Amino acid sequence: MFTQAVKLCRKLFASTEHNEHDSNGEIKLNIITRPEHPISRSHISDSALKVLYRLSNHGYDAFLVGGGVRDILLGKEPKDFDIATNATPEQIKDLFRNCRLIGRRFRLAHIMFGREIIEVATFRGHHQEPEKNQSAQSKEGMLLRDNVYGTVVEDAERRDFTINAMYYNIADFSIHDHANGIQDLNDGIIRMIGDPETRYREDPVRMIRAIRFAAKLDMTIADKTAQPITELAPLLSEVPSARLFEESLKLLQAGQGLATYKLLREYQLFGTLFPSVARHFTDDNSSKVEQMVETVLRSTDKRINSGKRINPAFMFAAFLWYPLQAEAEKLMHEKSLSYYDAIMAAGNHIMDEQVKSLAIPRRHTATVRDIWQLQLRLTRRTGKRAFQMLELNKFRAGFDMLEMRGAVEGGQVEELAQWWHEFQDAPVVHRQNMVQSLGHSQPSGRRKKRTYAKRKPSAKPAASE
Repeated sequence: MFTQAVKLCRKLFASTEHNEHDSNGEIKLNIITRPEHPISRSHISDSALKVLYRLSNHGYDAFLVGGGVRDILLGKEPKDFDIATNATPEQIKDLFRNCRLIGRRFRLAHIMFGREIIEVATFRGHHQEPEKNQSAQSKEGMLLRDNVYGTVVEDAERRDFTINAMYYNIADFSIHDHANGIQDLNDGIIRMIGDPETRYREDPVRMIRAIRFAAKLDMTIADKTAQPITELAPLLSEVPSARLFEESLKLLQAGQGLATYKLLREYQLFGTLFPSVARHFTDDNSSKVEQMVETVLRSTDKRINSGKRINPAFMFAAFLWYPLQAEAEKLMHEKSLSYYDAIMAAGNHIMDEQVKSLAIPRRHTATVRDIWQLQLRLTRRTGKRAFQMLELNKFRAGFDMLEMRGAVEGGQVEELAQWWHEFQDAPVVHRQNMVQSLGHSQPSGRRKKRTYAKRKPSAKPAASE
């Protein structure tokens, strides 16, 4: 479906005037008529078209905007179709019975068609204008509320990057390119609209969005867009942890997690998201922590790109395993705790620190703890234990992490992972033989019956005594 679109898009790119590589994105509208671009209604979901046409038929402006336009121009199939309009959220809700309004910082309309959700946003205006202002800012400049409505031009100025400021107009099927985004798309450039430092201070999450788009689209961040990031990285600590959790999933579980991680490290953003992990970083990338992070992200990317499901808890468990071990060793030394007790205490400490950065939901933290405990239980294989382990819901996740640990550590951990790999795929008789063979080399779990030497009866005392 997208082959013809790619050919037309290349022609469109070739005809676009070149933009200076290191300039800031500036708003200057360029309207590209339908014969001049490759986007067709066949590229847009039926649900999104219904929303666009209903808004337009009721006299409102209606544009497909952002990632949907960008991805079609790149020859990709969009995952989401977002719409921008001059209708207010309340007016949108009046038009669609299947609509619900969400959001505090900025009100959005979600129009539901079964499992598909079409997000509709009212054009945003400038928060500096007092007569329109319903927004508030922190002392660092970060926007706290942003219910400010404006025109389509103002909306384009408020968008983050030039490649996200292209609008497909359902009224005449033209593209409104407000910031020369098509040329930046052609050049493979992520460029901030406006002054980057000001925009990052307004919303620090834009820094990690720049990283995400660069990794996702295999593009380069423009010099002026990249320059302030390292200095402003600490501003991420001001962002609510719940929002950063959602952003972390977009960053690391979208199929380009390893490339994203490397960029996050380059711009010193990873430590704000995972402080206990970053403490173990080395100059030569040689620590067990770093090897595990790369191993799990490489595996996650492979699964996602193969269409397989993933559980975020597994990634968090793997990321935090070696920081957990380091904390446990510290507690064993300082408080003379047993290994098991130290692991339990260290788990609480590591998780408490992590959820301050990313508000990981309890359903995930519970799974993380289960996977950690399985690393201890997988060492116990005698008697019926090995057979019982296979029946556990989290066994596969625990085993997968054990395999990754084996790849990182080698030695006994790798041998243990190989044993479980063979055991779970073996016939029952072979499994029984594998468990029995363990009894010759390690305790079976049963106590041997003690034998006592017979005591000699004591001599009877003499009668005179």
